[in-house]
Amino acid sequence: MPLYDFHCPACNADFERLVRRDDVPACPACGHAAPERRLAAPVAPGTSADVLAAARRAAAREGHFSNYSRAERAKTR
Repeated sequence: MPLYDFHCPACNADFERLVRRDDVPACPACGHAAPERRLAAPVAPGTSADVLAAARRAAAREGHFSNYSRAERAKTR
């Protein structure tokens, strides 16, 4: 089931739900039965904190500290 973004024209609320393609959920704020399905904004891959932390650990193991700030470099040495 895909994650869809919805907009309620009755109360101007935005929300997202994991629904089947043909299902339309009610608005959680006001209960309106026909919110508009919106296109979801794409998320760039690799921007989560866990992915960044893993990349930093891998770089530190290899001796590369270019992706660390100056304050973080001082802590690792």
